[in-house]
Amino acid sequence: MGENSDTISMLSIFDNEEVGSGTKQGARSNFLRTVCERIATALGQDINEMLPSSFVISADNAHAVHPNHPEYADPTHRPFMNQGIVIKYNGDERYVTDGMSEAVFKRVCKASGVPTQTFSNRSDLMGGSTLGNLSTSQLSVSTVDVGLPQLAMHSSYETAGSMDTLYFERASAEFYRTKIQAVGDGVVTIK
Repeated sequence: MGENSDTISMLSIFDNEEVGSGTKQGARSNFLRTVCERIATALGQDINEMLPSSFVISADNAHAVHPNHPEYADPTHRPFMNQGIVIKYNGDERYVTDGMSEAVFKRVCKASGVPTQTFSNRSDLMGGSTLGNLSTSQLSVSTVDVGLPQLAMHSSYETAGSMDTLYFERASAEFYRTKIQAVGDGVVTIK
């Protein structure tokens, strides 16, 4: 999948997300860290020196503004289906996006011609979380939480836009072609 010989591309799909990620193979386990340590060791590298130039896209779903319940959406962060990948923020850190990870992801999306939107829970309503904050508790790495906007998440009839799937495929391909390198404290180059 990755076309950049200067990087190591990985895809991690965790088990047990809906029933609890604390299993030995779940996002809260040390499975991802162990795999990364083994890769670093095989390359004769120190994982702690590799992590600053590592980047994770935690991909899940995102809430689109529901036409029957627009009052549940934050008034300034209102994602809609077929209008781009959603970058997710949460004041309680249930999503791990920060300014730097948002900028890196937007750069990848721009290079692939993919639009982005933002989502933030209304501060007076509880919201869910993603695997991003669970996995980064075991592996401290810059991460952006993203999703494809949909209606009726976790219902028997979830509805999503077909264009957003294409957008995510294009952004993912560009991400795997991209070299992201930490060159200083808070300074990143993207090639």
